[in-house]
Amino acid sequence: MADSEGIKKFIRPHLVGFSGYSASTSPDTLEGKIDVPVDSVIKMNANENPYGCSPKVLKALANCKHFNIYPDDGQQELRKELAKYAGVPAERIVAGHGSNSIIDMIVRLFVGPGDEVINCVPTFDIYRFSTEICGGTLVNISREADFSIDVKKVKAALSRKTRLIFLATPNNPTGNIVPRQDILEIIAAGFPVVVDEAYYEFNGETMMPDTAKYNNLIVLRSFSKWAGLAGFRVGYGVFPPGIADFLMAIKIPHNVNVAAELAVKESLADINFLQDRVKAIIKERSRLFDALLSLKSLKPYPSKANFIYCQVLKGSASELYQKLQRKGILVRYFDNPLLKNGIRISVGKPEHTDALMKALRELE
Repeated sequence: MADSEGIKKFIRPHLVGFSGYSASTSPDTLEGKIDVPVDSVIKMNANENPYGCSPKVLKALANCKHFNIYPDDGQQELRKELAKYAGVPAERIVAGHGSNSIIDMIVRLFVGPGDEVINCVPTFDIYRFSTEICGGTLVNISREADFSIDVKKVKAALSRKTRLIFLATPNNPTGNIVPRQDILEIIAAGFPVVVDEAYYEFNGETMMPDTAKYNNLIVLRSFSKWAGLAGFRVGYGVFPPGIADFLMAIKIPHNVNVAAELAVKESLADINFLQDRVKAIIKERSRLFDALLSLKSLKPYPSKANFIYCQVLKGSASELYQKLQRKGILVRYFDNPLLKNGIRISVGKPEHTDALMKALRELE
């Protein structure tokens, strides 16, 4: 008789109760569950660029005749393009299938069973996700009431087992930055520090020039948000000398596909066009924040990213999320003590803000 457990008994024990990463809801899964046609859904739940990618990307993809050929596994041309944009040496760059995959590679390189990762919560859940998969131990440092980081608490948590410190700036999902001096003080402790700048283009504050000064600083960037390439999944990291070589050795072969490489090249060739769209999102972020301030049911927090986090003051975030979804407006909700019954709203176009505010006022 077959073992009732089957092959499950061979799974690594620490992954038996593992909880995965909760991704945003996709409109095409909502057929029959909402009061509006699926193609009219307003998606404000995944921090995507509502304007899409550069038209040059679409044209280049339509004319490409090399999709049958593997991309360069050494990323030579791609790294050169990224180096010009980031202002760093190409040999210190590694690109990946979204910055998520870069985070995962970093954890695989540095973290094993029993090793510790400093995580300033609430923050981007992929840090937890990758650490737990590798058997590492999360050391969660709670943020202050305004979601700022207490540097003293971070430094006090450091130990001989510490392998990585993750700092998202702006932080997802709260939108606040980590001041430069705080980051420098944490870097001075000597442990590997990963500064995740996925939303850099929406605020302009960066630690990128400091990668030339500190051999324990890693900076991550993404093309998903500002360049409208979320569907292509392109991210990159800038690493201390030699570390990029290790990551190139352990990465999955051909981890950035031909279409994504082409999309990056054309995006960087159309930088002024894309920066104008970023400015439009920043302008709309301000208008959305002011509009949210007028509601009695929500408390919005200032943001330096392309989203706004709000504490729900009346009712539950889950109920608000569901009611908005019925009206065809998707937001992200959080229902745990760290995020105080909150929702995160991606900044859309002006008409998206108008539709959202109309729905929120109807629900007050």
